[in-house]
Amino acid sequence: MCMMIDSTLTPSRLWKSMTAALRLVAARAFWADQEAKGDQAQAALLIAQHKKFRPKTVIGLDLEHKARHLASLPSLPDPVAARVLVLYHLAEQRPMMGAFLDALGIAHDNGLIQQDEVMPDAAKLGPAVARIAGQFPPDVVGLYLRTLLCQDPQTWGSLAAVVQTLEPGA
Repeated sequence: MCMMIDSTLTPSRLWKSMTAALRLVAARAFWADQEAKGDQAQAALLIAQHKKFRPKTVIGLDLEHKARHLASLPSLPDPVAARVLVLYHLAEQRPMMGAFLDALGIAHDNGLIQQDEVMPDAAKLGPAVARIAGQFPPDVVGLYLRTLLCQDPQTWGSLAAVVQTLEPGA
């Protein structure tokens, strides 16, 4: 069952699973990031194609309009969806990221792991997830954990079993 989660979990599928409100918050974080210009250009082209706009028109829109248009797209290519997810967590969920890494005993700077090739202790994953699940909304926790699994299944693969316990009816 864990393998099924790992093989079917993609950034695009995570995007599709998000609520409209969460997509909008994530889209705002994406458009607000000054270092995401390449991905923003690709997103502008997607919006232009979907909405029958000229790309130049989309690029000229204010942040809120671009965010609303992006949030309304039913799907995103994996690279764009992955960037949106990462920027959302960096902009909006650092307290949760920090709490999770603290519970795992992983050194971080405001939710960003400081070392390369960190491998979490599998025995600490369940308690760490329980800790953030008690402090933060379930949909936000689930999205964060699934994002970790998508980003780096080798490092975070042990989370798959824990994520399954968060599923309704599990």
